[in-house]
Amino acid sequence: MSTGTLLYAQSGGVTAVINATAGAVIEAARARRVNVLAGRNGILGVLREELIDTARLPRPALRALAHTPGGAFGSCRVKLKSLDEDRAKYERLLAVFRAHDVRWFLYNGGNDSADTALKVSRLAEESGYPLTCVGVPKTVDNDLAVTDCCPGFGSAAKYTAVSVRECALDVAAMADTSTKVFVYEAMGRHAGWLAAAAGLAGRGADEAPHLILFPERPFDEADFFAKVRATVERVGYCVVVASEGIRDGEGRFVADAGAGKDAFGHTQLGGVAAHLAARVKEALGYKVHWTLPDYLQRSARHIASKTDLLQAQAVGRKAVQYALRGMNGVMPVIVRTSDAPYRWKVEPVALDRIANREKKMPASFIRKDGYGITDAARRYLEPLIRGEAPPPYGRDGLPCYVAAAGVLRPRLLADWNH
Repeated sequence: MSTGTLLYAQSGGVTAVINATAGAVIEAARARRVNVLAGRNGILGVLREELIDTARLPRPALRALAHTPGGAFGSCRVKLKSLDEDRAKYERLLAVFRAHDVRWFLYNGGNDSADTALKVSRLAEESGYPLTCVGVPKTVDNDLAVTDCCPGFGSAAKYTAVSVRECALDVAAMADTSTKVFVYEAMGRHAGWLAAAAGLAGRGADEAPHLILFPERPFDEADFFAKVRATVERVGYCVVVASEGIRDGEGRFVADAGAGKDAFGHTQLGGVAAHLAARVKEALGYKVHWTLPDYLQRSARHIASKTDLLQAQAVGRKAVQYALRGMNGVMPVIVRTSDAPYRWKVEPVALDRIANREKKMPASFIRKDGYGITDAARRYLEPLIRGEAPPPYGRDGLPCYVAAAGVLRPRLLADWNH
């Protein structure tokens, strides 16, 4: 067994394949005879010194992580502030690292997690503690800078495209005497990647989704009503996909719930689909249905993209490789080397190029009228949803998932009560 321990933690909203990354991390570390601890509920578990000893995780359970959604060790939405503002927390993290001989820290998350890993790496350097910090990418929003795509996005994109195609067939069947307008809400606070993925469901002007609403384009209600009416009159029905983060011309969220902000400081959004449906019914008089897939779109492991699964595992293995090489303050990112055939590789990028940055949909991916995707967007998106990697199913007809959270390592420090 190598001297030192590797600590892995998950952060933010989980995905259909984040556990595949976790499994790849543990397997790669085991191959190098390095023990892995996992923070229970992310960085919060590290602060509380609630550390799961993955050496106690049986090999069958470890293998099953590859096809199990959710966050096997628990995640959290805890954003650490600057080193000066939250110094007590950072000092506590270092105390836990020292107590358990943690020499490598892998934080699996999005923009805010990259920022936390970067700050921890800098504090350790200032303190003279030999710690290597590596960020590991994950987010269904696909908004991390630099990387071509984010593990978790491909599977959520596949779920979105399939769901919209299937729902559209249902609406088409009933449109003559029932629903005329169907509104599907996709995740995406500032970037419309998941909404764009819905565009893969159809190709022609009369194929659903007929209208896609992106956060990157101001929402004009009057123009939207006109497009809905024209579509219903032409096609017989209209399928709308709306990103949760669409804003009006003055920059206000269309679906601002007025419920304050979440733990990361983000505006708490309400249901844009419900809002749009109500407005369409009021203004145009059509019968409208709407849906909010919410957690379903990020947890649907049964319809995961094989490309996404392979990429999630690849960044986990590379993260361990970079950490053990002492490559501090980096993240393994996915680099596309070819569209046709689709090829990709993983390379290291400095965390300060990723932390607190956001990748939005490029203008070239959004149709000129603002309501659909371009061929360039299709070339980018289609490879990410390719391939199937279904979980094994039991005799009860349900997927065989695993609950992996295991035995906590005994605490060595006083309780943390902040």
